[in-house]
Amino acid sequence: MSDTNCNTIAAISTPAGIGGIAIIRISGPSSLSVLERLFLSKAFQKEKKDRYLYYGKIINRTGDILDEALAVYLKAPRTYTREDMVEIHCHGGFACVKAVLEAVLEQEVRPAEPGEFTKRAFLNGRLDLVQAESVMDLINSASDMSREAALTQLSGKLSLRIQSMRNELLTLMAHIEASIDYPEHEMETWNREIILSKGNELRHQMEDLLKTWDRGRMVKEGIETVILGRPNVGKSSLLNLFSGSQRAIVTDIPGTTRDLLQEYINLDGITLKLVDTAGIRSTEDTIEKMGVERSRQAAATADLLLIMLDASEPLRPEDREILTLAKDRKAIIILNKADLPTALSHDDAQKEIPTLPQANILSLSVLKEQGMEGLYGLIKDMFFQGDIRLNDQLCIQNIRQKQALSEAAESINMALDTIEAGLPEDLAAIDLRQCYEALGRITGEALEDDLIDKIFSEFCLGK
Repeated sequence: MSDTNCNTIAAISTPAGIGGIAIIRISGPSSLSVLERLFLSKAFQKEKKDRYLYYGKIINRTGDILDEALAVYLKAPRTYTREDMVEIHCHGGFACVKAVLEAVLEQEVRPAEPGEFTKRAFLNGRLDLVQAESVMDLINSASDMSREAALTQLSGKLSLRIQSMRNELLTLMAHIEASIDYPEHEMETWNREIILSKGNELRHQMEDLLKTWDRGRMVKEGIETVILGRPNVGKSSLLNLFSGSQRAIVTDIPGTTRDLLQEYINLDGITLKLVDTAGIRSTEDTIEKMGVERSRQAAATADLLLIMLDASEPLRPEDREILTLAKDRKAIIILNKADLPTALSHDDAQKEIPTLPQANILSLSVLKEQGMEGLYGLIKDMFFQGDIRLNDQLCIQNIRQKQALSEAAESINMALDTIEAGLPEDLAAIDLRQCYEALGRITGEALEDDLIDKIFSEFCLGK
């Protein structure tokens, strides 16, 4: 196998399963010659136009017709990978797709690794790492907000912000290096006070960007929402009402839910990662005890707690214990069974958590499906101030970006502390260099090959 052919890859770019059409994507220097050998089309063989969709038949090495298909040749560099590319649109049955892909791979084309098309786009300079990661975020987006956020990242707005900060750092570093090398020529316009001022502006930019992490994570992954309560207060019924299906088993027998049940709910364009938990109570049942402990663990890491109480009964000791979990947390207290005579008021519940706003205590009836609109509105107000549009706001959306930005912020803090303390300027220069490199890791300008390989290995095949 020649080196040229080794560099040509192919994969199925449409989801597995039976469909009307499947797309096989080829990228690399041999893309056009592969299509020339496999595609029976007089118009294509004569013209071979770039970005022109041709009709024909796919054959194998022995000349057997495998399928009718459409094919398009995409000439470098105006392609996704900046290499020559081909797309074959064949019928989407398992046998058709398998036969066509095997015919392509017979032409000394190797199967693409996960994410290899996007990796080539990154390595060839079409995308930076932030944009490359946003491609996968766009594919995996489960809500309008996550889709919009991924498109904002793909447009390069975050990358431009990071690059702007790196350019400003370069200017700071150049003037500090100049003052070290040529102290007798120190520029009056770049004295210690101005360097501190410019450095503080950069630090505030990084801190403001870091503050978007929680919002960005919740947009991408969903608001982790845990339903808590003692047995038989209506937790599983609430999950079913949210999901619009009988996701959880509902009975009058306490302790029916033994493990965590998880469901993703789309709420007017935002995603709730909803978790129904085992009822929290004292029990001798070993399995139920494990479920109760998992409920506590889920509550400890949740973005939002929905604590359900039975409004038809006074507070029990188990209720008071559960309410302690909501102290200093984002929480909503739900007084369920509002369709029955009330024995528990909003004031009774708030006395247990005086810091919780009165507006965060709601009465509803899961059985009668009453009060849910108020609950939806409150969740949106708590996390997005009622406005669920991103309005092109830049957000840090993955932990890799957050860690690199945190390291950059820490490094510039150390540099500014060094300058303010009057310590040698070369120490500050080292910290600024580390800040510069940390920002470069966000966009992939300063990243090791093995980490790049790991990032793209988490992509899907065909992208």
